[in-house]
Amino acid sequence: MPNSAESSDKGKRGLLIVISGPSGAGKTSICRALIARLPDAVWSVSATTRPMRPGDQAGTGYEFITRDEFEARRAAGAFLESAEYVGHLYGTPRAPVEQALSHGRNVVLDIDVQGGIQIAEKVPESVRVFVLPPDMDSLRDRLEGRGSEAEAQLKKRLARADGEIATARKSGCYDHFVVNDELEPTIEQVLGIVAREQTHV
Repeated sequence: MPNSAESSDKGKRGLLIVISGPSGAGKTSICRALIARLPDAVWSVSATTRPMRPGDQAGTGYEFITRDEFEARRAAGAFLESAEYVGHLYGTPRAPVEQALSHGRNVVLDIDVQGGIQIAEKVPESVRVFVLPPDMDSLRDRLEGRGSEAEAQLKKRLARADGEIATARKSGCYDHFVVNDELEPTIEQVLGIVAREQTHV
């Protein structure tokens, strides 16, 4: 984290960049590219009540906490957004995001539509991008390509994706919709959106 002298030299608050989209749309790949290519960009580590999986590292992708601790933090207003998914709670801790933004860092959030709607209300100056698949057939192909989904689960994911896209459009909280047909041009498009938004900070 930069020190206060560095932040005062920059004189600009960082951008909160929200990337949402259905599973398989490519949002995680886009987020990783933003972290790699944007100056002073950091990943927001979410808190979750889900158990750790093989390969998980506490404090890297997620902060793993109990449901009681999560509920206590949420009641205290410690999350910018929170949601429940498949029986587990997920949330974006407010303090580290605020600290990074105040030091001129760009903070990248990979969150679902419900989280995006909450961020739009609490941080209206954030940049909110929704990533769309070219079409639902392409999304099915991408999910099938993972080889990790049974047909019933695949149908649930596609139905959820359809609902997420409809909610994103109806909510009016996303300023930008990008179609991820080819990853690299989509990354460039999102980087362009961020560059334009930074001129208004």
